[in-house]
Amino acid sequence: MDARDGFDHEGEAIGALLRDSYGLAGDVTALPGEHDLNYRVRTADGATFLLKLHAPGAPQELAMQMAVLDHLAHTAPHLPLSRALPDRNGAALATARIRGERIARLLTWLPGEVWSRSGARGDESVETLGRLLGELDRSLEGFSHAGASRHYGWDIGRADMHLENVGLIEDVERREAARAILERFAAAVLPRLRTCPRQVIHNDANDYNVLLDDQGRVSGLLDFGDMVETWRVIEIAVAGAYALIGTADPIETIARLAAAYHAVNPIGEVEAELIFDLVCTRYAVSMCMAARQIRDNPENTYLLVSQEDVWRELQRLQRENRSVAIARIRDACGFSPIAHAPRVERWLERNAHEFSPIVRPGIARPKVLALDLTAHGPDAQAWATLDAAGAEALVDQRIAEHGADFAIGLYGEDRVIYKGDAFETASPGARRTVHLGVDIFAPAHEPVHAPFEGKVAFIYDDAVPFGFGPTVLLEHATDEGDVFWTLYGHLSRDSVAKLSIGQAIAGGEAFCAFGAASENGNWSPHLHFQIVTDHLGLEARMHGVGVRSQWQVWRAISPDPSVILGYSVPASVIVARDKPFLVRERQRRIGRSLSIAYSDAPLKIVGGEGAYLIDEDGTRWLDMVNNVCHVGHCHPRVVKAAQVQMARLNTNSRYLHDSLVEYSRRLAALFPDPLNVCFFVNSGSEANDLAIRLARAYTGNRDIITVDHAYHGHLSSLIDVSPYKFAGKGGEGRPAHVRVAEMPDLYRGRFRYGDESAGRKYAEDVRNQVAALAADGRRPALFFSEGILGTGGQLTLPADYLKEAYAHVRAAGGLCLADEVQVGFGRVGSHFWAHEIQGVVPDIVTMGKPIGNGHPMAAVVTTEAVAAAFANGMEYFNTFGGNPVSAEIGLAVLDVIRDERLMHHCRVVGERLMDGARELATRHPIIGDVRGHGLFIGIELVRDRETLEPAARELDLVIAEMKQRHRILLSSEGPHHNVLKIKPPAPFSTEDCDYFLNALDDTLARLSP
Repeated sequence: MDARDGFDHEGEAIGALLRDSYGLAGDVTALPGEHDLNYRVRTADGATFLLKLHAPGAPQELAMQMAVLDHLAHTAPHLPLSRALPDRNGAALATARIRGERIARLLTWLPGEVWSRSGARGDESVETLGRLLGELDRSLEGFSHAGASRHYGWDIGRADMHLENVGLIEDVERREAARAILERFAAAVLPRLRTCPRQVIHNDANDYNVLLDDQGRVSGLLDFGDMVETWRVIEIAVAGAYALIGTADPIETIARLAAAYHAVNPIGEVEAELIFDLVCTRYAVSMCMAARQIRDNPENTYLLVSQEDVWRELQRLQRENRSVAIARIRDACGFSPIAHAPRVERWLERNAHEFSPIVRPGIARPKVLALDLTAHGPDAQAWATLDAAGAEALVDQRIAEHGADFAIGLYGEDRVIYKGDAFETASPGARRTVHLGVDIFAPAHEPVHAPFEGKVAFIYDDAVPFGFGPTVLLEHATDEGDVFWTLYGHLSRDSVAKLSIGQAIAGGEAFCAFGAASENGNWSPHLHFQIVTDHLGLEARMHGVGVRSQWQVWRAISPDPSVILGYSVPASVIVARDKPFLVRERQRRIGRSLSIAYSDAPLKIVGGEGAYLIDEDGTRWLDMVNNVCHVGHCHPRVVKAAQVQMARLNTNSRYLHDSLVEYSRRLAALFPDPLNVCFFVNSGSEANDLAIRLARAYTGNRDIITVDHAYHGHLSSLIDVSPYKFAGKGGEGRPAHVRVAEMPDLYRGRFRYGDESAGRKYAEDVRNQVAALAADGRRPALFFSEGILGTGGQLTLPADYLKEAYAHVRAAGGLCLADEVQVGFGRVGSHFWAHEIQGVVPDIVTMGKPIGNGHPMAAVVTTEAVAAAFANGMEYFNTFGGNPVSAEIGLAVLDVIRDERLMHHCRVVGERLMDGARELATRHPIIGDVRGHGLFIGIELVRDRETLEPAARELDLVIAEMKQRHRILLSSEGPHHNVLKIKPPAPFSTEDCDYFLNALDDTLARLSP
């Protein structure tokens, strides 16, 4: 027995119990507990158990604990919970006399450190706890037991009963805080709680009942003694009350926990709205319970363990704005932060045509100047050195320079904070910095008009030195009865003095006026205009700036005022957010099947130049996988071509336009006859889909032959001809109209390097597929192949493969397609198109990706005969394909390839890279093969050059190391995911090449054997 307990006779009794009932012997350590006696038992062989000794007075509760563990052992065996162990006679319970009569249970031990003592707790702890509780409660939905239907003091669903105990709290401040919470619970929370789902819950995920592993993840949940049948959402509130202890942002912790729970066990909007109040209620109940129990049992110091934490954290929560806290929790669970905000915004959009101008209603379409008032704006430094008169003069000067009627400062900007007689930049740690309204700069005493009818709801005058003057909120209601407000700040005191609360204001009525600089903090005279869906209890003291990290919440509290203003220039900006938020929003708003590159440490890319991408911190990343921006990221000639044409005209291709005809001429000239007819579309997938239609129209056949592991696009018709998709995870297998030819892999296939007949031999399988169709009385419509097999692992084709394959298909009446979506436009160096390496002329060529340097455009080139067969009376039209902007971009790309000699450049640099990689292979046996043409290269990694065992895990490490240490972006390819895929923008330089080779050498040297 642990010497701390001082009960030698008790230790002997526990030892006898373990020996006689369970056949165990070992070290016993006492653990804390409120009702039960708890002990850790560690045997000589290292096994660990939990021994619980229950008082005999609550048989139903004990039976419930046993029943729930049995239930969960069947419904959720994967959850990290203790499991009951029988005694030597197979019984679940044993009896003992230790501090009176006791009922003993032996349970499996859960590894980990309790939350309260773990130094590893953090965001992941909160999230894993939320998920665990969500899964637990989902598994308990069908569970019921008489022991759970008890009148239990720790069930905060019954918190109103503690109003009779609140007087036992000795400290006056604490007593009155608890009383206010409990009264609010009875009056406002409980009626809504009664509409929520009920079930049995754990009810006590406190920081002594939750275990964490070394990484801070939840590894176990203890003690089902507080289980009760109550409202489900209480589970989140109880856990939240403990999880937030000591955290920097308690609401963020509660929201993160609720979101994780919601992700596996969805809760409703009412439940999400009640969590904040229920956390506070838990604290109030804890204070009442402790006060009563300490009165009855003053020597039980366990009751005092958490009371100081409770009071400190309750005070922190009481300092939070309740409305904002609820909005943040709602948002975390995927609900609109302000429930009625979307309805208000839709009402404003529907009725905007009837709104009156706020400033100068006689001007139908005012000319507006947008001022940049951000900390780094062009006038920020100038304003920082000006007095009030100088600032006003500068605004007037800017308005005059642009011939504007007035100027505006934008919604969503990071603002310059004004203090005294100078402008100061908001510090990065400022709590609120993002502008929630639009500032309209005009002369002092300019009349302010109501955009639509309302009434004066609140007035506040910030009259302290350097205050911001009077603010007025007008109240409005939508047709559905949703109430909202419009806010008008920096007003003149004389105009506001004429207003009274409740006064009706008609739409278009001039009800107040701009204040002078002297009465609005020495700002240049302006009106701060803001929409408010929830004034947060602040009334006319409502905040005019919000918190960047919570922008999605503040945007719902104060939506973009542009809908009311209707100005001819943008009155708002996009507020940049951090990466965790963007990941969360992508997962919520965009299909999760759209993957994120480097998901463990995603990049937020905000710019690009040449072969480099630039992240939010200005770090430059060498991009070695982006063959889309073929002539370089943001190439100035391509950008300018788009800007010029966009400013002139963009329409569909039904109208005559020189650029479209010129582009079709230039593109067709890159192919030999008879490839001279162009179709323009928007993506490589569209191009390949159209190619299938062309082939079927010409041949009258439907069947397609494709190469194994190929990928040709994301449309349904192309998933059908992409073994990479239909034979992979989530695929539905090969469709009946598709035949798959063997992949011609010279490195690990049946016929390898050195076999001069390999191309003919691999093409025999194309002939076999043609024969298989013939045996069923069918013929091919089209044979799909790339000039270099991309998803196959950057595989170069053996000599004569396409020539032989084309011959087999054409002999059966089919057409042959060259998919140049990945490899076209000079990337292969020796030729403009990859299929030219094989010395063939396809019947159809499809292009995409590099064709527009990132602009969404693509094309199909075919023969006049094929095009004529497609013109069968059904008109083909593509709204955006071949539009003037796309045509000008396409021409600019061709010009850059020509003028910057990029095809030759790809050849020279590509050969340098492959030579360097082959030299590395002499020192790094993990490099099995280096292959490619130009700047379309694959480096295959193997664990053994004899067995060719793929080194997929090692490649993942290489890609991660190259990113982390060297800022080089790479990706994997191939059926075994062991091919390093290299296809950078064509401006990839010799210096870039050498930097990559040195980094790869360093990285491979670091790999563990």
